[in-house]
Amino acid sequence: MTTEEKKVYLLLKAVIYHYHGLDEVEQHDLEKIAADFNAPEELAWALHFVAEDYLTAFDRARAYLNDIIGDYPKNKRIDLINMVWQSNNLKGYVTEMEATAMLKLARDWNVEKELIELVLK
Repeated sequence: MTTEEKKVYLLLKAVIYHYHGLDEVEQHDLEKIAADFNAPEELAWALHFVAEDYLTAFDRARAYLNDIIGDYPKNKRIDLINMVWQSNNLKGYVTEMEATAMLKLARDWNVEKELIELVLK
């Protein structure tokens, strides 16, 4: 996995987790993923990105991610949105705000139908 891919992955998780307020389970998940990917710098970058302005973090991340992910093959875009959905299920539920955020990203990346299919499974 490239440095850019690690940043995308961790930013995507971090921004969705922070959408309603990062909890302990989510913090642990971010730390575990960073350790698994040997990506402590990328995690620090993602957390700093969010912390710069919590109120605009999602919109800023959405713009950043759309510039990068638009070039990704469709199956990789689906994998990323699925990863976020599965990550949110770690705590046993997905909030309406998180679901709305994921739908916005899926729409941006032209994988909204695929996200809905994943959710219905």
